[in-house]
Amino acid sequence: MEGKMESMPGEPAEPWRFGVEPLGQTTVLASLMRRIAGLAISMEQEAPALDRLIEDLRAAEQALSDLVPADPAPRLGRRSTADQRVYLDHSRDIGSYNPCFPEYTIEVQGNQAAGTVAFPLAYEGPPGIVHGGFLAVFFDCVIQDQNCELGQTGKTASLSLSYHRPTPLLKTLEFEIDRLVADRRIRSNARLSLDGVTLCTATMDAALGDRSALPAVSPRGSHH
Repeated sequence: MEGKMESMPGEPAEPWRFGVEPLGQTTVLASLMRRIAGLAISMEQEAPALDRLIEDLRAAEQALSDLVPADPAPRLGRRSTADQRVYLDHSRDIGSYNPCFPEYTIEVQGNQAAGTVAFPLAYEGPPGIVHGGFLAVFFDCVIQDQNCELGQTGKTASLSLSYHRPTPLLKTLEFEIDRLVADRRIRSNARLSLDGVTLCTATMDAALGDRSALPAVSPRGSHH
């Protein structure tokens, strides 16, 4: 770590959670959509199965659009209305319900954390390689996951990446994070590797937020 930052004393606060848990159907759909996307971009020629899927998805889009709130703004705070959508918890496991985010495992041990990730074909940039933008999304997710688990988090102030080697798709990769907190700032250094070889590193600064300042989250069922 750079500078004079030191770990804050005392026990970590309760995990920081903000939002509603996803529906079971949503989590099943996210994983399925990632796998289908990988299969679709691997096709050699058009297939009847994809024609049927497109038709089913168009029908589902129409049916679901009639069920969700009309206003896509999240239902937060005192001025929220029943016409706004429910806000899902983004503190951890975003990829479990949103196929645009990666899935990963993580174990938090205080100011250290470690885990694994495997990027599917949907995140390809150069041939067989993870797009660098998805690596930035990944690091932001896992670093803030650790922060939220320790109850000390806030908005990302800066995130910088160094690409040491190409990051391969479809491989189980390891990551580790070290963090320090001081002067209302959280500094996290993270490393992504394969078989001990560093592929990408990231440094993130986040402002230490005030949990009491968060707006109230309306629970599911507030929409009628």
